[in-house]
Amino acid sequence: MSDFDLTKAGEAARPMPQLARQGFEVRALKSGLLTGLTWLAALIAAVPLISVMYLLLVKGGSRLFGADFAEVLTGLPPAGFELGGGIGPAIVGTLVMVGIASVISIPIGILAAIYLGVLEPRSRLANTSRFLAKVLTGFPSIMAGVFVYAVLVIHWGYSAWAGGIALAVLMLRTVVLAAEEAIAQVPQRMKDAAYGMGCTRTQVIWKVVLPTGLPGILTGVLLAVAGAAGESAPLLFTALFSNYFISELSEPTASLSILIYNFSGMPFPNQIELAWTASLVLVLIVLMFNILARLIGQPKV
Repeated sequence: MSDFDLTKAGEAARPMPQLARQGFEVRALKSGLLTGLTWLAALIAAVPLISVMYLLLVKGGSRLFGADFAEVLTGLPPAGFELGGGIGPAIVGTLVMVGIASVISIPIGILAAIYLGVLEPRSRLANTSRFLAKVLTGFPSIMAGVFVYAVLVIHWGYSAWAGGIALAVLMLRTVVLAAEEAIAQVPQRMKDAAYGMGCTRTQVIWKVVLPTGLPGILTGVLLAVAGAAGESAPLLFTALFSNYFISELSEPTASLSILIYNFSGMPFPNQIELAWTASLVLVLIVLMFNILARLIGQPKV
């Protein structure tokens, strides 16, 4: 028998090490303790969300999911002691202004991200733009409303256009930073391979960079839309409010956040109940966009 065979025989006779987890081992105790603390922190962080959702369902769910479901979503807001009514103009106005903001901010944000991430990532202009985009993340939302008020509203009055532009200012920062990060995650070897095959820089951007970074870009867009849908301060200075459905973009426009602000301070139970219902609808809209962003941004296995 060779030395190699003897070695193998000795290894086979040697008892296998114990791989079972020891419950009272120091590392196991530390791991269990840290896991428990993580779950506890997650539960504590979820308490405000769960409590808010429960309160909204109790206060506004009866009206939203009741027999007058269609009237709530399509009816006009009541005035004074009137009963019934709905939040239809506020829902339409919110969707219109968020749509205007998306049309403005998404193309500009993605083009800016392409410049920052592909064309001139280390230029002075790119560094300055990146710094300003990060500064905008801490920019108070009400200041966007004041800015648009000073530029547009003073000269042309309250309108859906002004509200959409104010929301676009707030959406732009999220779209730019998220899209740039998504573009930066595209592997360099994919771009090098495209260049090696003779593709131009434009073809590389359209055929490689944007399709590969699309999930991250869409995630940033949806998060920006969700944030814009819940804004109220900029709309106070730009779109004001209206009790009627929007007929022109150049007139004051209703929104869910301003309806909540107006009705929550009224002494009439019907309006207060509608404010709770509008809050529930707004939270569901924002939650839907956040879930979509989570699903789209999830890595494919």
